[in-house]
Amino acid sequence: MTQTEDGSEAERIEELIASEASPVGIDAKKTHVLIIQKLLEIERRLERIELRLESRAEP
Repeated sequence: MTQTEDGSEAERIEELIASEASPVGIDAKKTHVLIIQKLLEIERRLERIELRLESRAEP
């Protein structure tokens, strides 16, 4: 997902997680999988940033 979420990106996500069978209108399992995938991606990016910062701080 891009940093600035435009309508088309939001609509794509909404279509991806929608579920008429659910009382709240979304598939909870798909939603949780997407959230966990994004968190893992953020964690990997953060680790790379931290490694770069640590390597610059070394004398």
